[in-house]
Amino acid sequence: MIHTTHSIRVRYAETDPMKYVYYGIYAQYLEVARVELFRTLGISYDEIENQGIWLPVSEYSIKYLKPALYDEILEIHTFIKKIPGVRVEFEYEIYNSSKQKITEAKTTLFFLDSKTNKVIKCPSFLMEFIDKNWQE
Repeated sequence: MIHTTHSIRVRYAETDPMKYVYYGIYAQYLEVARVELFRTLGISYDEIENQGIWLPVSEYSIKYLKPALYDEILEIHTFIKKIPGVRVEFEYEIYNSSKQKITEAKTTLFFLDSKTNKVIKCPSFLMEFIDKNWQE
């Protein structure tokens, strides 16, 4: 398993009139968390794309337990619990400033060769970073 944590402060523009984070913003938070997970592994998202690999999202599910509020610092825990094949699954838990879990989510992305536009298995250069950081 791979697990990383990233913090983000809720900005005013991300909230609705109740000062709750607008539901559509969560997809952006999850993307930030995924990008930071790769950075923690030792490779940037930009480097992955420069190697000719795109990672489109094919599935996205989310469960809102409590609202995130303006100016709170959220802690996003991101997990990869299964070794990637042609897909990589990310699971997320978001905690508020009081350390309460407020959101659970999951995204599935697939590996796409940018030149052929074909789905491929997780490339070996990326598997090396995953293997190096995998913990039981």
